[in-house]
Amino acid sequence: MPSELIFWIIVGVIVAALVAATVVVLVSKRKVPPAAPEAEVEVAAPPVMEAEAPSTPAPEPPASRLQRLRRKLSAAENPFAKALLSVLSGTKLDDEAFDDLEATLLTADLGVEPTAKLIEALRREAGVSGTADPAEIKQVLHDELVKLGQPELDRTLHVSGDGVPGVVLVVGVNGTGKTTTIGKLARLLVATDRSVLLGAADTFRAAAADQLQTWGSRVGVETVRGEEGADPASVAYAAIEAGIAKDVDTVVVDTAGRLHNKAGLMDELGKIKRVIEKQAPITEVLLVLDATTGQNGLIQSRVFAEVVEVTGIVLTKLDGSAKGGIVFAVQQELGVPVKLVGLGEGPDDLAPFDVPAFVSALLS
Repeated sequence: MPSELIFWIIVGVIVAALVAATVVVLVSKRKVPPAAPEAEVEVAAPPVMEAEAPSTPAPEPPASRLQRLRRKLSAAENPFAKALLSVLSGTKLDDEAFDDLEATLLTADLGVEPTAKLIEALRREAGVSGTADPAEIKQVLHDELVKLGQPELDRTLHVSGDGVPGVVLVVGVNGTGKTTTIGKLARLLVATDRSVLLGAADTFRAAAADQLQTWGSRVGVETVRGEEGADPASVAYAAIEAGIAKDVDTVVVDTAGRLHNKAGLMDELGKIKRVIEKQAPITEVLLVLDATTGQNGLIQSRVFAEVVEVTGIVLTKLDGSAKGGIVFAVQQELGVPVKLVGLGEGPDDLAPFDVPAFVSALLS
């Protein structure tokens, strides 16, 4: 093949290749109309579920507690009431029945002198009326017990201060249910729309501050506490200081359960009182007594009254006690009213004490 022909064939191939490449470039550069924008779709946000705060049952109103007091002190549930009614259930009261009634009252720790006066009044009424009808004697017994209970005493809980929080100091021996009573008292105060702060000045018992703080959490009130073994007076001082800063209505201060014959602990109680009063007056000092201890509770009350000015008594475990006469005896001993009574283990089993209601329940 002639070389010249080969040359022109090569040139033709090259030209064809260049033309093809040019066509490809032009096609790739051609503008393609943009796709229509997609319509925006609004997606609703998922609903936010708010976590419900753990609910605490509302405290039971004081009036309702009094109704339960009557029921729990009735003869169906209370040993003291049952003993009284067993004596008065006969068709006629003779000398033997009066002796049995006297023994019942003494066993219930009413006290020798009050019992003697009460039996004398009943015998006198029987002699005047010329009858020993149990129904009539029961009414006389009711009236005399109400009189013995001194309903005229002021049973108001003094929980308000003047420009500062009211301060309630709670004292008592070991095992009376003192710390538990403070928790129930906090619920009672919250039920009357009061703001409360608790002071855990019992630093001797390892679990005391934890127990009090647990009660405070249930009720929705704050607890001021210190380290185990800390100076109780300093914790009490800090509690009052916090109460003033937070402008609460009432500060309730727990103290170490102490035996009345331990001089060191009793001196410590006096120190707590003095330290608190540097910031605010103590408006109420409640002595917690176990109603089942009877006369032993009177011994305790005398010693505590020498260290702090007790202004009110709280009787725990009264619903199941055969020693119900302690209600009358401790008031006679101290001249201080029983202000609250414990009715059981529930958080609302603390009620204001009402003498006529108490007596009526015993004899119902």
